[in-house]
Amino acid sequence: MHLDAGAGALDYFPCRYGASKALFRGPARDLSRAYVAVLGGSASFGKYVARPYPALLEQALGLPVANLAAQNAGPDLYLSDPGALKIAAGAAVAVVQVTGVEGVSNPFYTVHARRNDRFLAATPDLRALYPQVDFTEIHFTRHLLTVLRRTDPQRFAKLLTVLQQTWVARMQALLARLPGRCVLVWLSDAPPPTRADEPGEGFGPWLVDSRMLAALQGRFTRLVEVVASPAALAEGATGMHFPETEMQQARALPGAAVHAEAADRLVPEVALLVGMEKGATLR
Repeated sequence: MHLDAGAGALDYFPCRYGASKALFRGPARDLSRAYVAVLGGSASFGKYVARPYPALLEQALGLPVANLAAQNAGPDLYLSDPGALKIAAGAAVAVVQVTGVEGVSNPFYTVHARRNDRFLAATPDLRALYPQVDFTEIHFTRHLLTVLRRTDPQRFAKLLTVLQQTWVARMQALLARLPGRCVLVWLSDAPPPTRADEPGEGFGPWLVDSRMLAALQGRFTRLVEVVASPAALAEGATGMHFPETEMQQARALPGAAVHAEAADRLVPEVALLVGMEKGATLR
C-alpha cells in the first residue's frame, strides 16, 4: 500500500496489525518474538522523518519495534480499536507518547475514532455553553478550542476542566490495558507546565500539565521527559522530507535531531525494562 503525498514526501509503507482497522507506519514488524510497541500521535509516527525514534529504538535494542502511533491519534484510537490494543498489550514493553487533551471525545464534543484531531459534533452541553458559536465551519479540534477560548475565556476555563478530567480518565483506561512494563514519554520543546491554562506554541501535548501526569501515577513504570535541546530545535526541519506545500506542518513537528535525542533518552529505559521482562536481574 502506498500513499502518494507529492514530490518530496516519504513513503510510510502503511500497514495493519492483527484485526486492527487502523493504518500504522510500516513496514510491518515480525511480532512472533518479543517486541516493543510504541503508541502515540504524529510525533511518534514520525511524520516527515525517515528514521523516527521508534526506528532508532529498534536498531539500538535489536528487537522489533511496532510503531503503532498514528497521525493525529490520541488514546481514543486505541480504546476504540480492540485489535490495536491486543497488539500493544502483547508487547514486552509499551512506550506511550503523551498527547493533548483536544483529541478525546468528551461531554462537549466528539472526535473521529481514528483521526482524533477531527471534530465531529458539538453536544447539547457545548451548544448551551456557547450559543453564539456556529460549529458548522469547524472541522478540527485545535481550531475548535482556539475559537472557544477567543470567544469567552471564562467559559473556556470551565470547558477545559472537563476536558482535562476526561483526558486523565481516558489515559488511565488505556494504560490499564497495556503490559505491566510501560514507559510514558513526554515529547516536547518544553517541560510539563505546573498548570496548563492555554494552548502552547510548540509541538508538545496541548493543555496537559504535571498535575495530570501525577494523576496517572501507578499506571506506568517510567516517565521519560524528552525536552528538545536548543541545538536540536535549531536544526528545525533539517533532515525532514515533505512537499513544499507542507512546510508549515513540518515545522510544527519534531525534526530528525529531536527524534535522535528521544531515542537516546529512551533506549536505556526501555532496555532495562525489556531485561526485567526476560527475567534479568537489576545491577
